[in-house]
Amino acid sequence: MPTSLGAASGVVRSSADTRRVGVMGGTFDPIHQGHLVAAAEVADTFALDEVIFVPTGRPWQKDQTEVSSAEHRYLMTLLATVSNPTFSVSRVDVDRTGDTYTVDTLRELRATLGSSEIFFITGADALANVLSWRDHDEVLRLAHLVGVTRPGHVLADPGLPTGAVTLLEVTALAISSSECRARRRAGRTIDYLVPEAVAEYIAKAGLYQVNR
Repeated sequence: MPTSLGAASGVVRSSADTRRVGVMGGTFDPIHQGHLVAAAEVADTFALDEVIFVPTGRPWQKDQTEVSSAEHRYLMTLLATVSNPTFSVSRVDVDRTGDTYTVDTLRELRATLGSSEIFFITGADALANVLSWRDHDEVLRLAHLVGVTRPGHVLADPGLPTGAVTLLEVTALAISSSECRARRRAGRTIDYLVPEAVAEYIAKAGLYQVNR
């Protein structure tokens, strides 16, 4: 059941003719089953016509030496989503130089999506700091924010406008990218935590080994 921060009810579809597009941003290092289930849950909950996965190019909040190359993360995301006709992958952040900021992502996608309603999907933990995001007021104008979270996670309202954010619990988000990386470094399997094609790519590329 989705929960709207600061509002009594969820998002109401403004028009039956308006296209609704989810934009799922993330490092995806690696993309895992939890990401895919979350995207599918949000698509179902909000009757989305498409979900665009957007791997970050240079995530400003992370140590760049600890993040796999943008091309590796883009290709893994492509492999994970190719079988679902509702999912697509954008290079908008991968191809942009400099650090990745949500407002830049949404500005560029808005230019191509026209009048579509945009739902920006991200981890609920990230939303706790949304007021510190670059041009956060514009972010809130460009998209409705959907925070996907594991069951039991509690997020206090950081002071957002009424109805600006909806939280959605997704059981599969008990899986994490950091867990997948740690298991690889320990020589343990990541089968069924990530799509088979992604596991094969990780193995062939030698990602997440101690001396990668």
